[in-house]
Amino acid sequence: MSIDLSQFHQVFFEESFEGLDVMESQLLDLQPESVDAETVNTIFRAAHSIKGGAGTFGFMQVSEFTHVVETLLDEIRSGTRVMVREYVDLFLQSVDCLRAMLSHLQSGQEPDKERPASLKKQFEAILRGEMAATDASDAKADVSTAEPVASGWKITFRPQQDLLQTGNEPFRMFRELQELVGEGNFTAHPNTDELPDLSNLSPELCYLSWDIEVRGAIDKSSVMAVFEWVADECEITCEPLGAESASSADSAESSVVAEKAAAPEHAATTEKAATTETASAGPVIPEAVTAAVTAANLAAGSAAQAATTAAAAKSPKSNEPSSIRVSIDKVDSLINMVGELVITQSMLGQLGQDFDISRLSRLQEGLAQLEQNTRELQESVMKIRMMPISFAFSRFPRLVRDLGGQLGKQVNLIMLGENTELDKTVMEKIGDPLVHLVRNSMDHGLETTDKRIAAGKKAEGNITLNAYHQGGNIVIEVSDDGAGLNEEKILSKAKQKKLVPENAELSPEDIHQLIFLPGFSTADVVSDISGRGVGMDVVRRNINELNGTIEVKSTRGKGSTFVIRLPLTLAILDGQLVKVRDQTYIFPLVSIVESIQLQKRSLNNITGSQHVMKLREEYIPIVRLDEMFGLRPEEEEFENPMLVVVEGDTEKIGIVVDDLLGQQQVVIKSLEQNYQKVAGISGATILGDGTVALIIDISGVGKAMDLMPDHKRPERAA
Repeated sequence: MSIDLSQFHQVFFEESFEGLDVMESQLLDLQPESVDAETVNTIFRAAHSIKGGAGTFGFMQVSEFTHVVETLLDEIRSGTRVMVREYVDLFLQSVDCLRAMLSHLQSGQEPDKERPASLKKQFEAILRGEMAATDASDAKADVSTAEPVASGWKITFRPQQDLLQTGNEPFRMFRELQELVGEGNFTAHPNTDELPDLSNLSPELCYLSWDIEVRGAIDKSSVMAVFEWVADECEITCEPLGAESASSADSAESSVVAEKAAAPEHAATTEKAATTETASAGPVIPEAVTAAVTAANLAAGSAAQAATTAAAAKSPKSNEPSSIRVSIDKVDSLINMVGELVITQSMLGQLGQDFDISRLSRLQEGLAQLEQNTRELQESVMKIRMMPISFAFSRFPRLVRDLGGQLGKQVNLIMLGENTELDKTVMEKIGDPLVHLVRNSMDHGLETTDKRIAAGKKAEGNITLNAYHQGGNIVIEVSDDGAGLNEEKILSKAKQKKLVPENAELSPEDIHQLIFLPGFSTADVVSDISGRGVGMDVVRRNINELNGTIEVKSTRGKGSTFVIRLPLTLAILDGQLVKVRDQTYIFPLVSIVESIQLQKRSLNNITGSQHVMKLREEYIPIVRLDEMFGLRPEEEEFENPMLVVVEGDTEKIGIVVDDLLGQQQVVIKSLEQNYQKVAGISGATILGDGTVALIIDISGVGKAMDLMPDHKRPERAA
């Protein structure tokens, strides 16, 4: 039976990327002066898994590169080599290299060969002792628990018969052993006592066991690491090899030949076929070994790999994640909701068969139950798309470490609220704006070590990422304890670039908003980090596209905080339906502060074209949607207007409407994709009666009003 291995490629890539994330996070936590053994073991296991998976699916370039990484890690974890900071940097570079190689393979492209080759040479130089590092002999003096290095090892390997069914193959383990010691220093003696007749042989079971000899100066932990994934599925012993065994390689090989000659004829035929299939894939291993590896499966795997490569060349795939991991609790909740929905549907179906007016009350109860079930099912489905924001935060420890070294700044990254959940779509789009903000805080916000000490601060600066829920939104804060925004310099640069008039006098809050203008930068020198005037305007634009807002709070000499507010999801909205003339509009419920009856006596006219209303010691501007969208003649007025007070971009606005309708959840449809972008409108939805209602963009309404010509601005609000 042939197996198409290409069906497992996507799972391999996803697990490999997760493994690389684990390696990176553990390496960033690693302190060379006090190495934690479990941390090194975790990094080693992640690398070993990637290597094994890559070898299984035929991605040999990844497997071979990971092998040298794994070898150095193994020497460190066994105590024969001391971890130094240069190794950490090299391991992090290898993580980047592997991530790039896997991304290319996932999209059907040929990986770059120069970078892996260059890094591989560095690893090999370290392993040969040619690069400056702590020598293994020095490490041994300090590590009393290191495994002894013998002249060779005698291994007894007795796997359980279901070994092959778990995805493990002895051939690959033997090939890995031979790579460790060299082709001439490896011998395997197969035991065929339990091999049944051909008629009783199952190709999915392993009937062989082996006595293995490896010769050379290799530590026991490196040998046992080869078998660590099958340790629970076999009997395995490893003893030092005697001098007489180490000098009898030729006689051992002769013994293998004699055993092969004594084997049944049909077994020899099968072994020859298996050997033919695997000869080009690895070291020379006795043919009896390959009897445990079915030739059909190997051939199918090679064919599948070739077919996948050819198909990928024709139609490259995106390397964007195409799956999401969901906890079993969420799946169970979804299944329960579906069960309740089926019961309700069955009840309504029975009512509909012989319906009469006496069953009206039961029908109403059934419809109410259907509405409740549908809402709960919707909430359960939406929860499946929710992911902890730690997925977005995970990139920043590495970014801060590398950028801190580049800028010569000591930086401590603090991450809070990592379990706060956010819609997967929003998560994917917020990553780049957060990167801009963190880089900006490190470059412009935090001072150099000398300046911090001179200002009476700690030499190490702090950058804090915090996420929490607030109402129907998620709030993400990026804070630093640096110098804060220099209002004088910002205003001077803005005037110099003609972004504001020369005689402009702005409040500190207004000056802070200038950093979001296109082309604005206070950097005196253009570098690869900042200074080109792009970044902050892109941040605000991207956040606005997510129906979110960003504001900045800064105190001179103490630091700055950027506050991002985003909707939890882009698909569903809790809305308040309002009537304006004969049109229905929807206000996001989270933006509504209150609704009141509008009184003429509370209105004040300013600049002849705008009205404001005093509401509890606060003046708020008044906006008329019917005037903005051209729904009424200029001389016509409301009879009994309602005022909906909303908050957008940290400012309150009063919007005049005819009437308040009900509240309901609506599914957001993009107006820009189906029609065009309209100022003051964030999207549309279809109501229960089939009509289309537009969703008001609260922050966009104020901006749209500011852009209106004076003669078209609302001159009266009631």
